[in-house]
Amino acid sequence: MIENTVLRVKDLMDAFHLVQECGDEDSIMRRILVPDINRPGLELTGYYIHSDKKRIVILGDKEISYIGTMPAEDQRKHFDFLTSDETPVIIVSKNHPVPRILREVAEKKNFPIFGSKLSTVRVTVEVIAFLENFLAPSSSLHGTLMNVYGTGVLIMGDSGVGKSELALELIRRDHVLIADDRVVTYNMHNRVVGKSPKILEGVLEVRGIGIINVMHMFGASSILDSINIDVVIYLEHYDGKKEYDRLGDKVHSYMNILGIDIPKIEFPVKVGRNMAVLVETAVTNFKLKQRGINSATEFNDRVMAHLEEKQKRMVEESKLDAKKVDR
Repeated sequence: MIENTVLRVKDLMDAFHLVQECGDEDSIMRRILVPDINRPGLELTGYYIHSDKKRIVILGDKEISYIGTMPAEDQRKHFDFLTSDETPVIIVSKNHPVPRILREVAEKKNFPIFGSKLSTVRVTVEVIAFLENFLAPSSSLHGTLMNVYGTGVLIMGDSGVGKSELALELIRRDHVLIADDRVVTYNMHNRVVGKSPKILEGVLEVRGIGIINVMHMFGASSILDSINIDVVIYLEHYDGKKEYDRLGDKVHSYMNILGIDIPKIEFPVKVGRNMAVLVETAVTNFKLKQRGINSATEFNDRVMAHLEEKQKRMVEESKLDAKKVDR
């Protein structure tokens, strides 16, 4: 399920303390749909092909300087294009005054124009980062998200398999909870970031006990707002007929979250297994593999070296036996 976040021009104004130069209260309720900006150099020359009207327009030093050289007729024509119904807002950086003709066009159309004291580069970078964070594609998953040794571990599995109980044991072992039951995920800069829905922040549901406040019980350091999801651990009830990976030399399977493949490790749940220790071990092994240290590969190399040595001894023994027969 994809969650749609509504972002309006007013939210941008409040976030950056922008000064409203044009437009009324209704104008700043326009929706922002695209997490990108437009520096309209080409549009100011009359080249509109491939121009995305849904982007926020930023006017910096170069644009303001060029506008000062434009004939009034060209300004009115191009400003009419830049203040379309699809364009959310125009931001003028570095406390530049709004060009007179642009102000006239904007006031006539009730189009919002903001002023900022920040430099053009800083406005551009900060606005894009804000838009990407707010408008990032998102989804909601059933699972528990933990920070284990600095690694974002998404614990998933069927209902009743023990995800929350495992999370509780990991918290007792000084690991950190991000979300339980529901994990909201975002695709930010090609990384999957997970966090808890507001209503579930800092709480854990344990069957037989109920809802517990993790921060009150274990301290403020036991919870975290968000984390990159690095690996998925999927819990499933042990099936004696299924063949499980015993060496760890198989290629990871993956879970696709918001278009990004996340390594997935399947854990059989069986009475007597210390799942918290196994998760810690799996995470440590996962981190070692990322650094190029693969225990399974090292073990296979050791086995192959042993077999080769054994084969050499057998060949040498066969040669000695052959010499004895010749004598």
